[in-house]
Amino acid sequence: MTARTMLAAAVLALVALTPAAAGTYQSGMAALGRNDDVTAARTFWPLAQAGDARAQAIFGYMFAHGRGVPQSYIEAASWYRRASEQGDPNAQYRLGLMYDKGQGVPQDYVEAYKWLDLATGQARGRARQDWGRIRDAVASKLSLVQLTEGQRRALEWRPVRER
Repeated sequence: MTARTMLAAAVLALVALTPAAAGTYQSGMAALGRNDDVTAARTFWPLAQAGDARAQAIFGYMFAHGRGVPQSYIEAASWYRRASEQGDPNAQYRLGLMYDKGQGVPQDYVEAYKWLDLATGQARGRARQDWGRIRDAVASKLSLVQLTEGQRRALEWRPVRER
Protein backbone atom coordinates (compact mmCIF):
# COMPACT_ATOMS: atom_id res chain seq x y z
CA MET A 1 0.00 0.00 0.00
CA THR A 2 1.48 3.35 -1.00
CA ALA A 3 1.79 6.27 1.40
CA ARG A 4 -0.77 8.19 -0.65
CA THR A 5 -3.26 5.32 -0.44
CA MET A 6 -2.70 5.07 3.30
CA LEU A 7 -3.22 8.82 3.71
CA ALA A 8 -6.42 8.73 1.66
CA ALA A 9 -7.65 5.83 3.82
CA ALA A 10 -6.87 7.84 6.97
CA VAL A 11 -8.84 10.80 5.67
CA LEU A 12 -11.77 8.59 4.70
CA ALA A 13 -11.71 7.05 8.18
CA LEU A 14 -11.65 10.52 9.73
CA VAL A 15 -14.59 11.60 7.63
CA ALA A 16 -16.51 8.43 8.48
CA LEU A 17 -16.02 8.80 12.24
CA THR A 18 -18.92 11.19 12.61
CA PRO A 19 -22.04 11.89 10.61
CA ALA A 20 -21.46 14.01 7.55
CA ALA A 21 -22.26 17.67 8.03
CA ALA A 22 -24.86 19.12 5.71
CA GLY A 23 -21.83 20.75 4.21
CA THR A 24 -21.74 24.08 2.59
CA TYR A 25 -18.64 26.09 1.89
CA GLN A 26 -19.81 28.70 4.42
CA SER A 27 -20.32 26.14 7.19
CA GLY A 28 -16.85 24.74 6.50
CA MET A 29 -15.32 28.21 6.73
CA ALA A 30 -17.24 28.83 9.96
CA ALA A 31 -15.82 25.60 11.40
CA LEU A 32 -12.29 26.69 10.42
CA GLY A 33 -12.94 30.05 12.05
CA ARG A 34 -13.84 28.23 15.29
CA ASN A 35 -10.69 26.11 14.94
CA ASP A 36 -12.96 23.06 14.62
CA ASP A 37 -10.70 21.51 12.01
CA VAL A 38 -12.24 18.04 12.08
CA THR A 39 -15.71 19.42 11.33
CA ALA A 40 -14.22 21.60 8.61
CA ALA A 41 -12.51 18.57 7.04
CA ARG A 42 -15.77 16.59 7.15
CA THR A 43 -17.58 19.53 5.55
CA PHE A 44 -15.06 20.26 2.80
CA TRP A 45 -14.29 16.62 1.89
CA PRO A 46 -17.50 15.86 -0.06
CA LEU A 47 -17.47 19.32 -1.65
CA ALA A 48 -13.86 18.92 -2.76
CA GLN A 49 -14.50 15.40 -4.06
CA ALA A 50 -17.48 16.73 -6.04
CA GLY A 51 -15.26 19.27 -7.80
CA ASP A 52 -15.84 22.50 -5.84
CA ALA A 53 -12.61 24.42 -6.56
CA ARG A 54 -12.88 26.65 -3.49
CA ALA A 55 -13.31 23.61 -1.24
CA GLN A 56 -10.39 21.90 -2.98
CA ALA A 57 -8.19 24.93 -2.33
CA ILE A 58 -9.17 24.94 1.34
CA PHE A 59 -8.59 21.19 1.58
CA GLY A 60 -5.13 21.77 0.09
CA TYR A 61 -4.48 24.37 2.78
CA MET A 62 -5.67 21.96 5.46
CA PHE A 63 -3.25 19.28 4.23
CA ALA A 64 -0.39 21.77 3.93
CA HIS A 65 -0.83 22.78 7.56
CA GLY A 66 -2.18 19.55 9.07
CA ARG A 67 -5.47 21.11 10.08
CA GLY A 68 -8.05 18.36 10.65
CA VAL A 69 -6.14 15.98 8.35
CA PRO A 70 -2.63 14.54 8.45
CA GLN A 71 -0.04 17.09 7.26
CA SER A 72 1.10 16.20 3.73
CA TYR A 73 2.64 18.49 1.13
CA ILE A 74 1.97 15.85 -1.50
CA GLU A 75 -1.76 15.81 -0.74
CA ALA A 76 -1.79 19.62 -0.45
CA ALA A 77 -0.22 19.96 -3.89
CA SER A 78 -2.69 17.47 -5.35
CA TRP A 79 -5.70 19.42 -4.04
CA TYR A 80 -4.17 22.77 -5.00
CA ARG A 81 -3.60 21.42 -8.51
CA ARG A 82 -7.20 20.29 -8.89
CA ALA A 83 -8.46 23.72 -7.82
CA SER A 84 -5.78 25.50 -9.87
CA GLU A 85 -6.71 23.66 -13.04
CA GLN A 86 -10.25 24.99 -12.55
CA GLY A 87 -8.96 28.54 -12.21
CA ASP A 88 -9.03 29.18 -8.45
CA PRO A 89 -6.50 32.01 -7.90
CA ASN A 90 -5.80 31.17 -4.24
CA ALA A 91 -4.93 27.60 -5.17
CA GLN A 92 -2.83 28.81 -8.10
CA TYR A 93 -0.87 31.10 -5.80
CA ARG A 94 -0.26 28.37 -3.23
CA LEU A 95 0.63 25.79 -5.90
CA GLY A 96 3.12 28.29 -7.33
CA LEU A 97 4.70 28.65 -3.89
CA MET A 98 4.94 24.86 -3.60
CA TYR A 99 6.76 24.63 -6.95
CA ASP A 100 9.07 27.45 -5.86
CA LYS A 101 9.98 25.60 -2.65
CA GLY A 102 9.73 22.03 -3.97
CA GLN A 103 7.12 21.08 -1.38
CA GLY A 104 5.04 18.09 -2.48
CA VAL A 105 6.17 18.62 -6.08
CA PRO A 106 9.58 18.76 -7.77
CA GLN A 107 11.10 22.23 -7.48
CA ASP A 108 10.40 23.97 -10.79
CA TYR A 109 10.75 27.74 -11.03
CA VAL A 110 9.19 27.92 -14.50
CA GLU A 111 6.08 26.10 -13.30
CA ALA A 112 6.07 28.25 -10.15
CA TYR A 113 6.16 31.38 -12.30
CA LYS A 114 3.28 30.12 -14.46
CA TRP A 115 0.96 29.52 -11.50
CA LEU A 116 1.98 32.72 -9.72
CA ASP A 117 1.44 34.75 -12.89
CA LEU A 118 -2.02 33.25 -13.38
CA ALA A 119 -2.94 33.93 -9.74
CA THR A 120 -1.64 37.50 -9.86
CA GLY A 121 -3.69 38.19 -12.98
CA GLN A 122 -6.90 37.36 -11.09
CA ALA A 123 -5.98 38.93 -7.74
CA ARG A 124 -7.49 42.17 -6.49
CA GLY A 125 -6.20 44.98 -4.32
CA ARG A 126 -3.41 44.24 -1.90
CA ALA A 127 -3.22 40.57 -2.92
CA ARG A 128 -2.40 41.60 -6.48
CA GLN A 129 0.55 43.66 -5.26
CA ASP A 130 1.76 41.04 -2.80
CA TRP A 131 1.39 38.14 -5.21
CA GLY A 132 3.03 40.18 -7.98
CA ARG A 133 6.08 40.74 -5.78
CA ILE A 134 6.35 37.01 -5.11
CA ARG A 135 5.93 36.23 -8.83
CA ASP A 136 8.63 38.78 -9.66
CA ALA A 137 10.95 37.27 -7.03
CA VAL A 138 10.54 33.88 -8.71
CA ALA A 139 11.11 35.54 -12.11
CA SER A 140 14.46 36.82 -10.83
CA LYS A 141 15.60 33.17 -10.52
CA LEU A 142 14.88 32.51 -14.21
CA SER A 143 16.93 33.01 -17.33
CA LEU A 144 15.28 34.95 -20.14
CA VAL A 145 14.49 31.68 -21.93
CA GLN A 146 12.90 30.23 -18.78
CA LEU A 147 10.91 33.41 -18.12
CA THR A 148 9.61 33.35 -21.67
CA GLU A 149 8.60 29.71 -21.21
CA GLY A 150 6.77 30.49 -17.96
CA GLN A 151 4.92 33.36 -19.64
CA ARG A 152 4.03 31.12 -22.60
CA ARG A 153 2.64 28.44 -20.29
CA ALA A 154 0.52 31.03 -18.49
CA LEU A 155 -0.79 32.47 -21.76
CA GLU A 156 -1.69 29.05 -23.15
CA TRP A 157 -3.31 27.77 -19.95
CA ARG A 158 -7.10 27.32 -19.97
CA PRO A 159 -9.31 26.32 -17.03
CA VAL A 160 -10.93 22.92 -17.02
CA ARG A 161 -13.99 22.58 -14.77
CA GLU A 162 -14.57 19.31 -12.92
CA ARG A 163 -18.30 19.77 -12.66
